[in-house]
Amino acid sequence: MTSRRKLFGAAAGVAFCGCGLLNSAHAQGARPQRQAVAVGGKRVKTIDVHAHCIFPEAAALAGMTRERINAGVPGSREAAIDDVQERFAAMDRQKVDMEVLSVNPFWYTQPRDTAAQIVKINNEKMAALCAAHPDRFAGFCSLTLQDPQLAVQELEKAVRQQGLKGIAVGDSVGALELSDRSLDPVWAKAEELGVPLFIHPQGVPELARRLAGNGYLANVIGNPLGTTIALAHLIFQGNFDRTPGLKVIAAHGGGFIAHYADRFDHGCRLNTAACDSSIQLKKKPTDYLKQIWFDSLVFTPEAIRHLQAVSGATQIVLGSDWPYPWTITPVDHVMASNSLNDAQKRAVLGETAARLLNIR
Repeated sequence: MTSRRKLFGAAAGVAFCGCGLLNSAHAQGARPQRQAVAVGGKRVKTIDVHAHCIFPEAAALAGMTRERINAGVPGSREAAIDDVQERFAAMDRQKVDMEVLSVNPFWYTQPRDTAAQIVKINNEKMAALCAAHPDRFAGFCSLTLQDPQLAVQELEKAVRQQGLKGIAVGDSVGALELSDRSLDPVWAKAEELGVPLFIHPQGVPELARRLAGNGYLANVIGNPLGTTIALAHLIFQGNFDRTPGLKVIAAHGGGFIAHYADRFDHGCRLNTAACDSSIQLKKKPTDYLKQIWFDSLVFTPEAIRHLQAVSGATQIVLGSDWPYPWTITPVDHVMASNSLNDAQKRAVLGETAARLLNIR
């Protein structure tokens, strides 16, 4: 087994990902044989665009010790691991060939210089990890979004020099919506570089009182709602018109947006006073869904069918949220979706992500 010192020492240059559930039975025992996935007799490389990790050196700058990272119910947060083979074992059980890793942002509330150091470590470690295991890992970069000019420089370096595949962001930057005009240069740079923006929610803490009680509603409702609000602002504030080549990947099936999007087309018609007359969208709000890719973490074939009906099969990519244990069989409900033909299943499982992220 690779030693802690080798994995986390400065000479190694890599701190491996955080995986809360990797201490569970799902990741223990003998290494399973990697399962090849074939659809219609054709092998497909399965690419999970929604998987998380954490780098302890970066987290330490925000006061997050290993003990704090590892605290709580297994799977409730990222936890540092010392052996990347455990991660591979979990992936093999899930029939996932490659994970596109992202770090959930914890630095937006940090002072600018501290956040910049966290981002620097995150991107360096992510790049080193992906370079060490290019057949199993690709990565999204972190950005100091509280300083958009710095974020543009970080993005340029992450893509052109470090080989990262896009940007991972929260659903807001503190009180700042992703649609805020101050962030336009960042999204314009992403459009120029041809890399996607992966949006992962952080919940809606201002609804904490109403979401309290039984049911884990702060996450079950709050997280999809956070994504829905972020996407709605990007549509209605005209971001997709200003950056028509911007590609967005939305976690958790895009939240609730795909399941009631038609209402978006009627709000401003019904109540013009509630809308900004200076913003004239070039298309119907629902038409912008074609500029958004949705991960498949919607749990059932019927939910896949509905997502497909709204967005089209070309806009769905595989996602699991690993190591958060929402599903340990992310491939299975895609394979069981009768609404998808064989070519569409191969696209959802990996071919679309490969094109979107320029993965060979």
